[in-house]
Amino acid sequence: MAIIKRESSFDWLAKPERTKIFKIIPWKRPSSSFGYSQAVIGTWEMYKQDTGNDLALRVRFKDSSDFIGWYINKTNRILKISKNDAFNQYVAYHEGWGNYKHYKNNKKIINLANRVEKQSNLYKKQLSECQNKLSKNKYIIF
Repeated sequence: MAIIKRESSFDWLAKPERTKIFKIIPWKRPSSSFGYSQAVIGTWEMYKQDTGNDLALRVRFKDSSDFIGWYINKTNRILKISKNDAFNQYVAYHEGWGNYKHYKNNKKIINLANRVEKQSNLYKKQLSECQNKLSKNKYIIF
């Protein structure tokens, strides 16, 4: 039986579903991914060391969003993937820096990355429309 270190009383909210033996007996979790960012232990420790944020918790949204920004910056430096390339950034985030080069054999990852890219394009369009509306000079006459 595996003992899982609890980071908070809400850790069950963000853990991956357990695999099952004979379709009914709960078994191990597929990875150590956890929290809002679904960061694995090794990468989370690397983040804490690089940033000096030793008190960071994977269940704290602020820390998880900072982690994602840190990961995207590192991916940009390590794999030379543009920060605006949602498809490849997602693949690198999902597969890890070492397994990134093997994603083309995995249709599931490609489909997920296509969905992420489509959503990213929608957000870019919405942001552009908002910026255009907000940047127009508006005068209120009394």
